[in-house]
Amino acid sequence: MKHDSMIQKKFEALIALLKEMESAVLAFSGGVDSTLLLKALKISGIRTLAVTGVSETMPGRDLERALSFVRAEGVAHSEIKTDELLIEEFVSNPPDRCFFCKDELFKKLKDIAGTGGYAFVLDGTNADDLLDYRPGRRAVALHGVRSPLAETGFTKNEIREISKELGLATWDDPSSPCLSSRFPYGQRITIESLSRVEKAEELIRLFGIEEVRVRDHGDIVRIEVREKDMDRLMHPENRKLIAERLKELGYLFVSLDLEGYKSGSMNRVLKENASAREMK
Repeated sequence: MKHDSMIQKKFEALIALLKEMESAVLAFSGGVDSTLLLKALKISGIRTLAVTGVSETMPGRDLERALSFVRAEGVAHSEIKTDELLIEEFVSNPPDRCFFCKDELFKKLKDIAGTGGYAFVLDGTNADDLLDYRPGRRAVALHGVRSPLAETGFTKNEIREISKELGLATWDDPSSPCLSSRFPYGQRITIESLSRVEKAEELIRLFGIEEVRVRDHGDIVRIEVREKDMDRLMHPENRKLIAERLKELGYLFVSLDLEGYKSGSMNRVLKENASAREMK
């Protein structure tokens, strides 16, 4: 491989760590991180089952990507239905919403691992994730899930670099968190609102914009795209068509966030509230 020696050593450490595990069930979303981890599991040669949790919160394009990869690699894979939308603590959308989703997923993966005789349950958490607000990490600790990428110190950029060297098509894919992240905390999550957000984002992508977040504020939709893509959306014909289509989906007001796309922008209110409490 052409990447630098530090990443080479990390990848060798990752393979060695996986070999020690001997068998594992992987929470596989088809994203950048879990795809690299599944490739590493295949290289390690240990007995592996990749499992994708499917629900209305997962964009359909993400499921298609995950299925395409496991078919191409010929790895053992199964889909399971997760029922976070039946959990009130998830649907009411508190700041720790992700814990209840991950708790639901990891419970099912632990059952699969126990039944199938797999030694570990793994997820694709990386070293950068440990520095961010990630309530789902509580579920990782609760269920004894291992995070090999984080354990071997892989950052997101390093994961992308080695994924490119390995020929993984996901190496430059934009991040794709679950659709529930499009709603302000406290706004209830419904099947209908999830579907509306997904349709809205697919509409924006038709204009050649790959990285987009449609933030749903009830009657108001707030579109986040990279600064370089704003002119494309603001072209008179495009702007008019987008507004018309989004209103057809049920939004009354259509807005473009002038600060552009910001990963985790819904967490901003948590930081502001924390700062306000500190000033009291």
